[in-house]
Amino acid sequence: MVTGAMDESEIEWLDGRVNGAFISARDAGATGVVVLGGSSGRVDTDRAALFARAGAQALALKWFGGPDQSPGICEIPLETFCYATDYLIERGCRRIVFIGTSKGAEAALLVATLDPRVNAVIAISPSSLVWGNIGPGKDGMDWPERSSWSWQGKPLDFVPAIQNWERQYRDGLVSYRPFFERCLETEEETLRRARIPVEKTAAELVLVAGGDDALWPSERFARDLGRRRQESGRKVSLLVDIEAGHRILLPGETTPRSRLHAHGGTDEADARLGRAAWAAMTAPL
Repeated sequence: MVTGAMDESEIEWLDGRVNGAFISARDAGATGVVVLGGSSGRVDTDRAALFARAGAQALALKWFGGPDQSPGICEIPLETFCYATDYLIERGCRRIVFIGTSKGAEAALLVATLDPRVNAVIAISPSSLVWGNIGPGKDGMDWPERSSWSWQGKPLDFVPAIQNWERQYRDGLVSYRPFFERCLETEEETLRRARIPVEKTAAELVLVAGGDDALWPSERFARDLGRRRQESGRKVSLLVDIEAGHRILLPGETTPRSRLHAHGGTDEADARLGRAAWAAMTAPL
């Protein structure tokens, strides 16, 4: 596997209805990969380049914080991701794969339940539920709490944040995992309405999670997604490393840790899970 960023000349920067970076090798096949970052808002050109080298046409999508976009993850229209699929099909792609991390994984899983053109989803450090906004919406307001997502103009049901939570720290940084675990103590009906209905999609699912995730309990979420897929008779691949954290490193990646919150895991475990997951990730290509 060749690692490192692609030459700037090989990156086509996009704006308008589809915002981000398109990367494709000259001999790319007919698989299109949409790469979704998490709450950092990063347009992950390095990860897109990794998939481009594996033979795909890759689109690292900017889905919030850009021109005419919500500045935060607040009622993001899921149509945004369908437009990315439109773009890749226009480029000649006949198979569409979404790879998302954290909030990006939440989006990717939701889109697959709504858009039958999505053939596979690779969800890294995923959630099995819809959560509230992170940051302000287009109106500049981040309170009262709203859904992270909307579809056809209607906000999706979500798990509300608890109001009284004492911050907990790990390695000098805030660990939000206890916060999310407290939120999960709400009424079962609220959780049911907020579940991402992965049973409804025919897309292939690859779920990747670390048991030592300090941001949210992604292993618990991944196992819930996997269980519901199996109960519905649909295939799913679940890859878990109990020592890995929130930041999973694919082969050649050197993504830095957040300076704002704890990720958990270790560099070694995060990379080990990334290596183990790579074969499952490239199989849908």
